[in-house]
Amino acid sequence: MTAAGVLDVLAGDRSRPRCEQVSVVVNRELSDRYRLLRFRSAAISERARAGQFVMLGPLGRSAPVLPRPMAIYTRDADAGVVDIVYGVVGYGTRALAEMTEGDLLAVTGPLGRGFVIEEGVERVLLVGRGVGICAMTTVAQDLAPTSVQVTAVLSGRNRESVLGQDVLRDCGADVLNVTDANGSSAVDAVRERLVRRFDDDPPQQILTSGSERLTRLAADLGARWNARTLVSVEAHMACGLGYCHGCAVGNGDGATEAPLVCRDGPVFGLRV
Repeated sequence: MTAAGVLDVLAGDRSRPRCEQVSVVVNRELSDRYRLLRFRSAAISERARAGQFVMLGPLGRSAPVLPRPMAIYTRDADAGVVDIVYGVVGYGTRALAEMTEGDLLAVTGPLGRGFVIEEGVERVLLVGRGVGICAMTTVAQDLAPTSVQVTAVLSGRNRESVLGQDVLRDCGADVLNVTDANGSSAVDAVRERLVRRFDDDPPQQILTSGSERLTRLAADLGARWNARTLVSVEAHMACGLGYCHGCAVGNGDGATEAPLVCRDGPVFGLRV
């Protein structure tokens, strides 16, 4: 249970993760708040399913750096590379920001359960704020060759903090940018805009991540349209594999432990 509703563990097997030492290909500024890091891994780029994540950290540091969970922003199996997007907020991400081409990363992945687009779905709505959209860009990658219509609501403090526009448009998605700066990101404003747009022909699935307020909105719209709603949950992790049991979400029933974000998620079904 979360403030937005009940979390259901999705069915299906997870990918078998690999632990690798990989090389940095690109590490550059993406905006005033975020950076893009590309690393080379043929296995992870090929195996990663939409919505999965990796645990990564720099090698060769004088001080230990715990790995950080990072959503897979894009992956290119032909080129054998994976992109992640991150903000510099503490020691670990500052260490990542200092890495240059050829430096080595310790990476474990792909991890967790990803998004599942059900058979017969014709329209999908993505709703994300800031770096939260990075959990869903791979969905658009997978749907690009299909006839499924993707609409994405991208929210941020200002234009510079809205992520994913180029990737999503390249995948054929219809992108709606909303920001705090012009007032368009207010939940009531977003809700009104989406109701006007979709009430007559709603999406069958809604995917969300990155904001408690937008997650509640997605759950509300899912109930209104009878659409299957999935949420990618963010959490602090130490291992990413379920060993440390540090990323439990919701409440257990006394007999069984609450779901773990790394093992049972990060993507869950959301019920109001």
